[in-house]
Amino acid sequence: MGDKILLAHGSGGKLTHDLVAKHFLPLFDNSFLRQLDDSAVLDLNGRLAFTTDSYVVNPIFFPGGDIGKLAVCGTVNDLSMSGARPMYLSLSLIIEEGLSMSDLNFIMRSARDAADEAGVKVVTGDTKVVDRGSADRLFINTAGLGVIRPGVDISGSNARPGDRVILSGPIGEHGIAVMSQREGLRFSSPVESDCAPLNGLVEAILDSGVEIRCLRDPTRGGLAGTLNEFASASKVGIRIDEKSIPVGEAVQGACELLGLDPLYVANEGKLVAVVDPGGAGRVLAAMRECRYGGGAVTIGEVIAEHPGRVVMSTLMGASRIIDMLVGEQLPRIC
Repeated sequence: MGDKILLAHGSGGKLTHDLVAKHFLPLFDNSFLRQLDDSAVLDLNGRLAFTTDSYVVNPIFFPGGDIGKLAVCGTVNDLSMSGARPMYLSLSLIIEEGLSMSDLNFIMRSARDAADEAGVKVVTGDTKVVDRGSADRLFINTAGLGVIRPGVDISGSNARPGDRVILSGPIGEHGIAVMSQREGLRFSSPVESDCAPLNGLVEAILDSGVEIRCLRDPTRGGLAGTLNEFASASKVGIRIDEKSIPVGEAVQGACELLGLDPLYVANEGKLVAVVDPGGAGRVLAAMRECRYGGGAVTIGEVIAEHPGRVVMSTLMGASRIIDMLVGEQLPRIC
């Protein structure tokens, strides 16, 4: 199967990174693309962030959201993780013949509400309809443009030994919400997706005046994937503390039932920040004042040892290497 695309190539894990490194970067290599951040930072009489994404979540409705809300929030968040203020989005639809107008209208209203909350405008788009059976009801492609304030330099390659690693809240809620809806699972405590626009939270972080080295929303590949990306890009080690990582009781129970590790489960309303150690307290205080940052905690630090590796201090007092997934725990979650 080495010459075939697998679902795992879209997981955000090792196969995704290999696909990009071997098949895309050699063809399109340039200084912007080479950074492999969530947005390309451009200088066009001022610094801009530009991003694009496609959404193929299955099912298109899930507890806490739908594909329309997900598409807008995901694009807003990708821009925000470069320190940009999101301004304009495109929204293009690939619709399978047979999708009901009521479902389409609901999804579009959901996308509009998310755009209104984030303060962005949808300024262009496109619509295509394909034969029944050629798509799973609806796919959405987006692009986004944002403005970066002067003095901000955020990238996954900026982490330095001593920096603190901050997580904005409990992990795993989006992936478990989508999986439970897909498989018809019912838990004693329902799990809802954390899907949300994080640009307001990022603005508060930047307003703290602390030097922010890295920002990312841990979507595909989860928290583990994001930390491994930082460690690899910055050529540093990262040590995290298992007892400090917040996981809701319902998510933890679902993961135990399904044999999943919450460190690898996708999120759509959380961020990871790597910040200057002297200002970590100010960043935490600023985040906790925000709607989507009330559960912010410090979960670890950047270290000089083990470059390119993420090491976790476990509840048992041992150390465990947290590697990037090779395959896919939960396909089609965004």
